[in-house]
Amino acid sequence: MADFGRNYRAQPPRTSSDYSNQTGSSGVCMMSNKWKEEQHPSFINFISTFLSANSFRFNIVPIAPDFIFNCGGVSVAFVFVTSWDCKSSTQMYSRVHKLKEQFANLYVVVTLPTKEQNDSFVCSYFKSGIDIGRPTFLPVLDLEMGFEKIVKIAHARGVCKQQDIIARMKAERKQAVEGMDAFLRVVTSIPGIDNHDANSLNQAIGSIEAIAKASKEYILENTDLSAEKAETIWRFFRDPKYYLSPKIN
Repeated sequence: MADFGRNYRAQPPRTSSDYSNQTGSSGVCMMSNKWKEEQHPSFINFISTFLSANSFRFNIVPIAPDFIFNCGGVSVAFVFVTSWDCKSSTQMYSRVHKLKEQFANLYVVVTLPTKEQNDSFVCSYFKSGIDIGRPTFLPVLDLEMGFEKIVKIAHARGVCKQQDIIARMKAERKQAVEGMDAFLRVVTSIPGIDNHDANSLNQAIGSIEAIAKASKEYILENTDLSAEKAETIWRFFRDPKYYLSPKIN
């Protein structure tokens, strides 16, 4: 069991409305059942209360890391070393080596309340062969600080993921709008065809290539265009007098 008495500050969990998204849930936290058994019950109670206060769902399951958070469509794994012992550091680093191959987003939080423990950790870190930053190690002074940092990192990664999705959707929408604008300019260059006709053709038939291949009968059956306009479109894509000199506004 971790040295709970020295490292844990029995304070009410802080909450932040910034964690919650529009659905009212900040995400899901999964805790390793093996890790849980090694901790003091009061610290587990703090974690449960903190997660509940910040709108996280909490599950205790058999997982390889100590924690996995799912926030905003991204999974973030954590190793949480709550009692540093230099004698067992080799085993810890070996575990981290394995986990970083399994999880793209992995962080290691190490509780180091004393200068001696901090010096011991730094010495072991540079001897371990771990690539700096792969994964990121985060030293903290106590257990509460460590878990709050874990939650903040998971939340921040989720926010970044959501922002990436929003930015990609905006870019795709812009591309679609620009593509539709080009479609309208080409189709309305056909004599007698206006924006309404172009939109009708787009919804019923699709791309310019599909319209070019469509028969007069197919255009009449699937749009509200007149027979005269269907004839014009059919001739436009087949008669050189039409397609060699389109007027694009």
